[in-house]
Amino acid sequence: MAHDVFQAIADPTRREIIDLLATQSLTVNEVAENFDISRPAVSKHIKILNKCGLLVVRPKGRKRFCRTDPRKLQEVFEWAQRYRKFWNQKLDALEAALDEDEKQ
Repeated sequence: MAHDVFQAIADPTRREIIDLLATQSLTVNEVAENFDISRPAVSKHIKILNKCGLLVVRPKGRKRFCRTDPRKLQEVFEWAQRYRKFWNQKLDALEAALDEDEKQ
């Protein structure tokens, strides 16, 4: 799983970590302060996100600063885009059916 972006983002805590770090760089301890789980558990999530390329962890002195690297999310975006046309067609058909029901 270490390099599978899809499995990494399947976990809600990891998605929250990505969101938290999307606009700011924080230390591992600062990230952990935002969660009701242990610091070692947060560190494990950060390690997984780092291994799959969604986070960059940069040591500075005794601290480790983390930030999101959204480039790897492009893989997820491209996969999801394949289904956009399909869902747009389905939703357009539903809208047309509902409009037709309203007319009757």
